Amino acid sequence: MRTLDETDLEILRLLVEDARRPYSDIAERVDVSAPTVSDRIDRLEELGVIDGFTVDLDRTTFTDGIEVLIDIELQAATDDRLADRFAAVDQIEHVFTTADARLLAVGTIPTDQVRTVLSKGIDLELVESYRVHLVEEHNWTPTIGSAELTLTCDECSNTVTTEGVSLRLDGDLYHFCCSTCRSSFEEQYASLTESA
Repeated sequence: MRTLDETDLEILRLLVEDARRPYSDIAERVDVSAPTVSDRIDRLEELGVIDGFTVDLDRTTFTDGIEVLIDIELQAATDDRLADRFAAVDQIEHVFTTADARLLAVGTIPTDQVRTVLSKGIDLELVESYRVHLVEEHNWTPTIGSAELTLTCDECSNTVTTEGVSLRLDGDLYHFCCSTCRSSFEEQYASLTESA
């Protein structure tokens, strides 16, 4: 099991600066070949370190509305997929859930339509209260820092260390803390595959 080395971290730093940066430019800066950069990025995506490449839009330039932060206090017993449903609403860009049953969302919404937008993604009976704040400025500055690769064993949920093992089944990559967990997982997988 490999950990993130300095080359991986530098590739990540360069992608954070500009996700559209050509692999040839990255390769030149980290002193490896472009195919090596491509392989490393593929591996980082496969490991879940890179979750996708996105575009940061200023929605106020092409939609009617202003950028707001919505702070929603929910009833304690709510559906776990509520954040996903709310994030799917067109005007909502980011959704965060907190441990104290709050949902924080950023969106570009006409000022008179906040309640309407809320009702598109949330059953209003689940909302205890909500507050809307105008966003004056925002910064998104992700950093790599001294990142360590932390994988969870797909069998027992322990942390996978450098002694861990991996297994590819039907195109999916699985990680295990030890060969015993890998064997157990393979047996269960084979059993489920045979019965399907």
